[in-house]
Amino acid sequence: MKTIKFKNHDEMPILGLGTFRSQPNEVYDAVLTAIKEGYRHIDCAAIYGNESEVGDAIQEAIKQGIVKRENLWVTSKLWNNSHGQENVLPALKKTLEDLKLDYLDLYLVHWPVALKHDIVMPSKGDDFIPLSELPISETWKGMESVLNEGLTRHIGVSNFNTKDLENLWDKSNHKPEVNQVEIHPLLPQNELLEYSNQKGIHLTAYAPIGSGGNAEKSISILENQTILKLAEEKNCSPAQIALAWNMARNISVIPKSTNKKRIAQNFNATAVELSNEEIKEIDDINLSHRFIDGKFWEFEGGPYTAEGIWGAK
Repeated sequence: MKTIKFKNHDEMPILGLGTFRSQPNEVYDAVLTAIKEGYRHIDCAAIYGNESEVGDAIQEAIKQGIVKRENLWVTSKLWNNSHGQENVLPALKKTLEDLKLDYLDLYLVHWPVALKHDIVMPSKGDDFIPLSELPISETWKGMESVLNEGLTRHIGVSNFNTKDLENLWDKSNHKPEVNQVEIHPLLPQNELLEYSNQKGIHLTAYAPIGSGGNAEKSISILENQTILKLAEEKNCSPAQIALAWNMARNISVIPKSTNKKRIAQNFNATAVELSNEEIKEIDDINLSHRFIDGKFWEFEGGPYTAEGIWGAK
């Protein structure tokens, strides 16, 4: 499988299994199935509430001799109520305990949004801490600290726009290596990709084939006419076309599934080849549509808006 190469010569498989919205009673089988299929990249997050089951599946795969720990790439994310330099280490230690691992391959700041430490999900504006009071640069010091301690091999961010990245760039000793954001044919993120390539930041695409069911075909990746046409021409699934397009742009993808057939099907997207003309054809779909719109961070009197979070694309 193609990999994303880091400066220290570590390599991240370009395709991984996402675990967002995977129920605890389903995610164990999904992760074990994925590893058996050949997946070596598992994407997790504390807020998903299923890291313990993900860890159980990883340990079972190791026990069965299917994979060694050093051949797996495991990513997790710092939740919004653990911003602040002193909160990063305890949060990461809890994630490692749940995943039953000694280290992560990649640890990300989940959102450029800070919550009070006792708030998991906000219900009012007062539940937040403005970044003017708790800047990302302070949280990043904690990220750099756990990197230096060897608890994670790489650090990065998620849902950051170019302005956020630029601010952090000037105030960091160790630059963010990855930015995980929503990217798919309806939201190609071309400006962010160009900026990231210039800075040497790798992009990972979440929701690469969409997120949740959407009855409107006009905003469905898998029902898009261009995607369907290419899938028919190449005798593959629409999902495989969408995944292959991102991978052709050197963007890693983490499609989520708990369905054994789709887990295998998504993995086989690595064999789908697209010409430059076909990649351009998919590029042109761009509807600037977000499935994860960020409006759930908007509360009366709160410091965050979706427009402010996404900012520059």
